[in-house]
Amino acid sequence: MIPTGVVLHLSEASAGKHRAVLRNALNLLPEVEPGTPIELVVHGEAICLALPGQVTANALTEALDAGIILVVCRNSMRSQNLNDEDLVPGAVTVTSAVGHLVARQGQGWAYLRP
Repeated sequence: MIPTGVVLHLSEASAGKHRAVLRNALNLLPEVEPGTPIELVVHGEAICLALPGQVTANALTEALDAGIILVVCRNSMRSQNLNDEDLVPGAVTVTSAVGHLVARQGQGWAYLRP
């Protein structure tokens, strides 16, 4: 079965982990049908990936430019006193990352936890 889309789940704050997951997402692009959406869903400590000025900024820009969608949890943002204006341009927010992950799986999306 071809998935509707692919969702990657990230909750760790490590820059090394962020680089690896962004690389995984980019490596996935040529392996799925053209036009298949790929979302990187971040919550908890991982939302630092979505803040400007991180050491992973170039890798994130490359992923966003390639069409990877960065999805950020509003619950995590609220707990860290962050607003939409604090995020990198192009980041998309959802009320609950875990709720979004469950919804995507229910819609037939493939789930990856690299």
